[in-house]
Amino acid sequence: MEEVLPELKEFITGYCERYRIAKIDPEALTVDTSIDLDLDIVDIEMDLFLAEFTDTFRIDNSRFTWYKYGYPKGSPTVEVIRRLFGYRSPWVKKLANRLYTPKFRVYNLQQAVKSGRLE
Repeated sequence: MEEVLPELKEFITGYCERYRIAKIDPEALTVDTSIDLDLDIVDIEMDLFLAEFTDTFRIDNSRFTWYKYGYPKGSPTVEVIRRLFGYRSPWVKKLANRLYTPKFRVYNLQQAVKSGRLE
């Protein structure tokens, strides 16, 4: 399995701490971590996250469009389950993945850092 770049881990954890989104363990981040489902960055906050990401890593996002991924708007059902049961246990994660298909993963960000373009 591919490892997440250290500077990308630092950016994601720093962003989540700075904007008080969620407490993220840098060692738990993998390339399969979903930005919208696992980190709970959705709607307008996703656009702000991507803007800061492209500025920090000097990435060209002129060709980026949400048509490829589908705009991450979240799920009220997943939010209720997350509040009731937390999001640490495996069965909650499996249920959340069935109710809401993740749109954007750390893998996409890592590829953008490597290539210099967000597509």
